[in-house]
Amino acid sequence: VPSVKPGYLRPLVPEQAPQKAEPWTAVMADIERVVMSGVTHWHSPRFHAYFPTANSYPSIVADMLSGAIACIGFTWISSPACTELEVVMLDWLGQMLGLPEEFLARSGGEGGGVIQGTASEATLVALLGAKSRMIQRVKEQHPEWTEYDILSKLVAYSNKQAHSSVERAGLLGGIKLRSLKPDNKRRLRGDILREAIEEDIRKGLIPFYVVATLGTTSSCTFDALDEIGDVCNSHQLWLHVDAAYAGSAFICPEYRYLMKGVEKADSFNFNPHKWLLVNFDCSAMWLKQPRWIIDAFNVDPLYLKHEQQGLTPEYRHWQIPLGRRFRSLKLWFTLRLYGVENLQSHIRKHIALAHLFERLCCSDERFEIYEEVTMGLVCFRLKGENEPNEELLRRINGRGKIHLVPSKIDDDYFLRLAICSRFSQDS
Repeated sequence: VPSVKPGYLRPLVPEQAPQKAEPWTAVMADIERVVMSGVTHWHSPRFHAYFPTANSYPSIVADMLSGAIACIGFTWISSPACTELEVVMLDWLGQMLGLPEEFLARSGGEGGGVIQGTASEATLVALLGAKSRMIQRVKEQHPEWTEYDILSKLVAYSNKQAHSSVERAGLLGGIKLRSLKPDNKRRLRGDILREAIEEDIRKGLIPFYVVATLGTTSSCTFDALDEIGDVCNSHQLWLHVDAAYAGSAFICPEYRYLMKGVEKADSFNFNPHKWLLVNFDCSAMWLKQPRWIIDAFNVDPLYLKHEQQGLTPEYRHWQIPLGRRFRSLKLWFTLRLYGVENLQSHIRKHIALAHLFERLCCSDERFEIYEEVTMGLVCFRLKGENEPNEELLRRINGRGKIHLVPSKIDDDYFLRLAICSRFSQDS
């Protein structure tokens, strides 16, 4: 972590842009002085904060190529390869995870995948699709109701431990979101969800959307997806699965038990840019019925129409922005130049390192493990009160050698050690 203070950069550069062109050498010399002095090194083997952000030479080269090709892939005709490679890469990736066929374009059905910028976008996109679907259903049952009448009754649900972007999606989507208290293992369970839904139906509200989190941000716990899926299906609610960090581990068959019930979901999302060696931004999302998203976003002016329309996905209808970069190149290069086996080894190595740190904590009687270690995250603390843990973190981060962040659940303050860098070793 750099030792700079807020506002450090302004005195290091001129007040205005130069009138005459400067040489490359001057610009490159300033990278070290101006930029690198203020960079937090996410790829250092001593960076253990947040979750990983992925990086690899194949992905960087592909990103440079994407920048060089410089297409804006808002329609098929605007760059056919940009759309078609994305369709195929999301099928490759979906097969690697063991997703049900109905999520894949290769099945010949309606489903398919798309690359979003972040998991936050995917959560909002799925919410807007779910909202569009429910409004249409309710209008068919109650044609006398206005759209405002329906919107004021819509309610969505998530685990209280879900990422803050879920709450933000509710705010942006203009709907009420209920954060439900999980069980004593921080998991959202089917009975908790069912009780909340039935309570809201009695109040005259309209439940329509549920987010199940596989790998929460604070402690990497997994909602009971199978149970939640049964509740959503019985009440015909849209189920979105947010597996932003942990989803990468599902390329290893031994971790797929954690996504049992995924066939009951309407949409699924994870971030290859977190843990799968594909640099930011690359958030993979699959939809069983993308038509609800398309209906929610479809604005089709004449200048975007073309003769091949309807024969291939028009990804501008699957996302919030119109323009899109050629991000599937990053997936193509990374999957080919590493191969599934090496990517699996990368995930397994990180999880093994997490278990090593867990054993080190358990061998010291001053420490306790706060949450079961399943992925590359260890939640630990000094036994006893919160204050010594806060002081411990201040000392660790104050030395500047490694970087951690804390979290708090039910007033328990703990430290999170995430295995982030592909350069991390056991000694």
